[in-house]
Amino acid sequence: MSQAELVEIFPSRGAVPPDLWPTLARSSREEIDILAFSALFLPDYYPDLPAQLAAQAKAGLRVRIALGDPGSNAVWQRGSEETIDDGLVGRVKAHLAYLKPLLGQDGVEVRLHGTTLYNSVYRFDQTMLVNTHAYGSPAAQNPVLHLQRIPGGRLFDHYINSFDRVWELASPYEPSTRARVS
Repeated sequence: MSQAELVEIFPSRGAVPPDLWPTLARSSREEIDILAFSALFLPDYYPDLPAQLAAQAKAGLRVRIALGDPGSNAVWQRGSEETIDDGLVGRVKAHLAYLKPLLGQDGVEVRLHGTTLYNSVYRFDQTMLVNTHAYGSPAAQNPVLHLQRIPGGRLFDHYINSFDRVWELASPYEPSTRARVS
């Protein structure tokens, strides 16, 4: 049986089976990477996720979370495009509040970015969910690619490289000031 790098395409984020997100997170042993503007749906739907990630990080899991900088033009622009204006800023701030149990923990880094995102990337070891972004449409209403890393595959690495480029541009989140650290 041959493997496929593209496992499935979901027509929207809401069409992703609800148990897939926490199952992928729980089964991760090496690394979880999240790149989004807010990704608030994760702690909203899975309130134990920050505590779970903290426990996994203590066991050696590397967690990198890059959320949109609430003061960046990119977050404001995306909020305007989705017709929620400063609502996206509030969503980012809410997610950062949920992340407090993770902040300062070994193995966990949270950064803020001001880049234009064409996708949100959720990596769980060798599995990835890529939520595509379409102009004027909220992320939740856009397709999600379910990818797995396979020998010779290129899509998985393509999106990891994108994550890494944004990660390098992002600034560490400093919770005491709720601002970027230069």
